[in-house]
Amino acid sequence: MSFTSDVKTEISLETLGREETRAQLSALVLMLSSISISSDGTALVIRTSSAPVSRAIYRMMNDLYDVQIETFVQRRMNLKKNLIYGFRFYGNVTGILKDLGLYSSRGLLEKPLQKIVSKDACARAYLAGAFMADGSVNSPETSGYHLEIRASSEAQAGFLVDLMGRFYIPARIIERRGKPVVYVKQAEKIADCLRCIGADRCLMEFEDARISRDFANSVTRLANVDMANDFKSMKAANAQLEDIRILQDAGMIEKLDEKLRDIVELRLADPDASLMELAQQYQAKTGNIVSKSGMKHRFVKLHDLALKAEGKADE
Repeated sequence: MSFTSDVKTEISLETLGREETRAQLSALVLMLSSISISSDGTALVIRTSSAPVSRAIYRMMNDLYDVQIETFVQRRMNLKKNLIYGFRFYGNVTGILKDLGLYSSRGLLEKPLQKIVSKDACARAYLAGAFMADGSVNSPETSGYHLEIRASSEAQAGFLVDLMGRFYIPARIIERRGKPVVYVKQAEKIADCLRCIGADRCLMEFEDARISRDFANSVTRLANVDMANDFKSMKAANAQLEDIRILQDAGMIEKLDEKLRDIVELRLADPDASLMELAQQYQAKTGNIVSKSGMKHRFVKLHDLALKAEGKADE
């Protein structure tokens, strides 16, 4: 089972009050339903590929409204051949749509009336319903963080973005295959979204995986930094040893002042030591304190002398 399925299953089992149930069902009906008119009468037809979501829809419709329910199952004719769970709800379809805030004197609406989500609890329930209808979220085990809800219209997408904004979740809209998609990218905001729609167990799984990956990435970065620093120190030490060899060949070591001769002796005695380690060794040997930058400055002097010695040798 995918992580998206886990999230949908968890929020589909949440117990809600009547107003929250109506808000959640409003999103599901808006995004999954169509109206069918036949000799049997007018029916509200809802289809979903998620069995837990289908059970939630059946339960909510049965609890809120006096409807006759006809169920059916279809199989998609694609490669995966997933099952589609469907319902035909017969009854006062117009009255149901009005109660869900999806029908007014202007006719069918592209987004629900504001009264449906006036309370924060109802807004959260609506977002949960929208995710159950056509949402997805990447598994926390993957490298990328992405949560999205596919909307059926620009008005509906904008409505979802505004609702998420109420809970400080910055969402954006892109178009994919001619349909608007509301998406969230940042891991922290995806966690906020999971918390908002009531997927607490999946949130813990998401956060645990995210923290574990971030820790592993931090360890890797630190190891890479240490390796890079070691390589840099080794390269610098080899260059310093080459400068010392040049000065030795030119017979200039004995002509150096005492401070420079001391660091020459330290470098020859410990070719792999870093500048900080050499500074500590220098203090232990002479009793004088020298900083890392001070040690580097002395090696720069040695390098300048080595360049001059090479110039005399060329002449």
